[in-house]
Amino acid sequence: MNFNVEIQKLEDLARQAADVINEHKYVRVISHNDADGLTSAAIICRALMKKGIRFHTTIVPMLDNAVVDMVIESAAEKDLVLFCDMGSGQSEIISRISQEIIVLDHHVPVGESPAKVIVNPHLVGIDGAMHISASGTTYMVAKALDANNVNLAGLAIAGAVGDKQLMDTVNGTILKEAEDAGVVSVRKGLKIGDGDIADVLEYTPEPYLDITGNREKIEEFLDILEIKGKISELSTDQTKKLTSAIALKLAKNASPEAIDASIGDVYYLNKELVSNVYDMVAILNTCGRMEKAGMALSICMHNQKHLEEAQSMAIEYQHSIVGNINKALDELQIGDNIGYLITHDMESTGMVASTMVRYINPDMPFIAVNHVEELVKVSARGTRALVANGLDLAFALREASGAVGGEGGGHNIASGASIPQGTAEEFISKVDEIVGSQIGNGREEQGS
Repeated sequence: MNFNVEIQKLEDLARQAADVINEHKYVRVISHNDADGLTSAAIICRALMKKGIRFHTTIVPMLDNAVVDMVIESAAEKDLVLFCDMGSGQSEIISRISQEIIVLDHHVPVGESPAKVIVNPHLVGIDGAMHISASGTTYMVAKALDANNVNLAGLAIAGAVGDKQLMDTVNGTILKEAEDAGVVSVRKGLKIGDGDIADVLEYTPEPYLDITGNREKIEEFLDILEIKGKISELSTDQTKKLTSAIALKLAKNASPEAIDASIGDVYYLNKELVSNVYDMVAILNTCGRMEKAGMALSICMHNQKHLEEAQSMAIEYQHSIVGNINKALDELQIGDNIGYLITHDMESTGMVASTMVRYINPDMPFIAVNHVEELVKVSARGTRALVANGLDLAFALREASGAVGGEGGGHNIASGASIPQGTAEEFISKVDEIVGSQIGNGREEQGS
């Protein structure tokens, strides 16, 4: 499919947003706390700073009435309110805001939006779950504000990698711009962060291998390969030997897209404080989860003050994720159409769900239900193959959570929800039923 026409339409929307931004002296920025949301916030903040437009940025885990209350209290009448990586699915909530609104997002739009401009790939026929992230959308607005903002393309690539997107169509266009401008370099290899190979394999949750988290097995594996040292300093032959051995391990259980996500093009961000994109994404996600969003944003804004602390936090956090994945393996349950987990106080359930569906049981989407104090949070993940067979987790979680008095939504391939206490079993049953209606026939055909 030729996306040139759709990309042009998206650029037109970006120009409309840029025109509105240029009319304001002060912008109230609200963005999500994951890698895509944080890079989106950084892109628009750096673009606004360059234009001399003042701004106030707040990073939040979700857009709800409490966030809108905070915006209403903190924004002046003539301020522009700008949402990044959120806002498309919360039209009713943000309609309470009286100021002009811009939404820069890639989630499926729901309802009639009060925004003056929405820059969203779904509005022009592009799937925002796979082909462009919120950071990519925000980058297009930054480019519309100033063509020289191509230096921000590395952050857009980091956001797309954080959301596990394909580097084709719109993302591919941004990547080519970045390469041509020297902003991003691409090398073949293992898609993990840099560092001592044994250390990295021990704490990196993706790719998840049968040796992940087990130092003894990792050292045995590397001894057989006769490989040691820093990943970025391995020779071409050593890199090929390592990636081939890991590919063989992945071929046992992992989905084809997990193998693609683990081996291939590695992106280096030449204009950012953290060069390896996987290290950058890990730092941003960790800071977001640990309520250190200001630290993440400062790193994206080229402030080195907290970089070492953030790097140490990211490594420690990844260790905890690996521990949670190993715990989840013991608690894994299988329904008719979904794999699922009902647990308490588990960190990074999104990563756990992603690991399960990519590396352990790729034939079914995975739903992680996590009881945290008085809240019950849900993370759901699928694969591109399941989506091609009809899976739509955004619909499934929206319907199932609504049926038990909660709310949910997101992308067809990755979604989330919050549900009331005591409804987990009923919710899982409803999701299982909905997913069965979506992919049941496709799965039967695959198995026949």
